[in-house]
Amino acid sequence: MTKDIDFVWPLLQQHQGETFYTAKGLPFTYTIRGGGLFVDRRSKSITISTVANALEKIVALEMDGIPITGPKKIGCYGASYLYPVLLALGIFTIPDSSQNVNVI
Repeated sequence: MTKDIDFVWPLLQQHQGETFYTAKGLPFTYTIRGGGLFVDRRSKSITISTVANALEKIVALEMDGIPITGPKKIGCYGASYLYPVLLALGIFTIPDSSQNVNVI
């Protein structure tokens, strides 16, 4: 799947209002207004440029063979919300459980 913001942002728009769960199991939804993704559990938005940076980080990690095992791997504002959404939408996958990987 392409990890370009021009592909991912419309995909995020299609799934706004759906319930997702953080890595700790907390439910949340989001809406998109203008260039911001607004999570119902936060007062600030996650900007489109932050999402683009997160996608670049994901591509870099994948190219280096580093598994994206949790939100801390993305390392940006709102990663605890971007991680489960991008994972659920198939933007990246988690490592096979048969592999010996430490989850962070």
